[in-house]
Parts: sequence; structure tokens; C-alpha cells
Amino acid sequence: MIWQTLYDNLPFLMHGTWVALQLLAALLALGLVLGLTLALGQVYGPWPARLGGWAFERVFRGVPAVVLLLLFYYGVTDFVALSSFLAAVLALGLRSAAYQSQIFRGAIQSVPAGQMQAARAIGMGRWQAIRTIVLPQAARHAIGPWTNEFSSELKATSLAYVIGVVELTRQAKYIVSNTQGNILIVFGVVALIYFIVNRLGNAVLYRVEARLAVPGFERRSP
Repeated sequence: MIWQTLYDNLPFLMHGTWVALQLLAALLALGLVLGLTLALGQVYGPWPARLGGWAFERVFRGVPAVVLLLLFYYGVTDFVALSSFLAAVLALGLRSAAYQSQIFRGAIQSVPAGQMQAARAIGMGRWQAIRTIVLPQAARHAIGPWTNEFSSELKATSLAYVIGVVELTRQAKYIVSNTQGNILIVFGVVALIYFIVNRLGNAVLYRVEARLAVPGFERRSP
């Protein structure tokens, strides 16, 4: 009976998975753009940029994801109309930016300082050298740690159900509530879906990392 219920509700689980993937892509994109900007500011910017980046990281890494979701959905929406999906993108995306800024800052600082000095010595401007010499190498160094961020944020998307985003976890709760289904089996299937998506994403990122690895910085496959 429960297996028939799962089969009948499989389209809803797949739709929830699709919503979770959309949320994941949007928040990671926001985190990447803002995180890279913060990292560049902390490494190359003036002291206000460094201080601002430091404060941003401490705040968004120090507040639980669920609290951020509730703040953005119930707090920000008092002033600006936000859908639950957009509120989740902003809350989780800004949190991801705090972690990604650390990833990118470490990757940028791993590029030998002498390369920047050599680029300036041959007449390159500062930002030209950063764009053409430092960032391509830093991006390669960042792929490994960014894989961990992918996995972390994939799991964080399941928290968006608390503000009404109908993603995979929310769909599972609907199925259990509407069909009196077995909680263990339904959420066991949900766990399997998250596991498969995570492994597929990691496999792709490991392949990219292997192809772009800087000699001497290769990492063994899991």
C-alpha cells in the first residue's frame, strides 16, 4: 500500500526535487558573485572593504540558517514584498556568500604573490593582473572547497519548507499528511533522492577539478 502511495505521488516528489535544485542554483549563484566580491575586497581592497567583509562573514556564519529564513520572510516582507522562494534565495544565498568568501579568499591568497609582482613589472594594471593572472588560478584552487559548499547548501535547501517553499521536504510532509503514509519510508525515499543528487553533483565537480587541477595541487578522487 505504501509503495503504491509513493508511486502515485512520485510526480510531486520530482517537482519538489526540481524546486530544490532551482533554489540551490539561485542561492549558489548569489553566493558566488557576492562571495567573490567580498574576497577581492578583503584581499585587495581598502580597510573599510576588509572590515565590511569581515563583519559580513561573522554575522551570516554566526546566525542559524532557519533564523535567517524566518528573518527574511517575516521581517523583510514587512517592508518589501517577497515570495517565500525569493526570501529563501536571499537568506541562504547571503549565508552561502559568507562561506564562499572564505573559500575564494583562501584560493586567492594561495597564488604566489610574486606572480602579481611580475605582472605589474611588465606593465599590467592591478585589476588586469588580478583578472588575468590571479583569478584563473584561484578558481582552480577553489573548486575542491566549493564542492563541500555545494553539498552543504543542497542540504540547507530542505530548511526552506519552514517558510512555505514547496520543495522536496515539504512535498514529503504533504504526502505523509494527506495519505497517512509511513513516515520512515517516505522520508527514507527523500533521503535517497538527496543522496543521489549530492553524489551526482560531487562527481561532476570532482571531474571538473581533475581536468583543471594545477600541477602539484591534485586531489585524489573519493
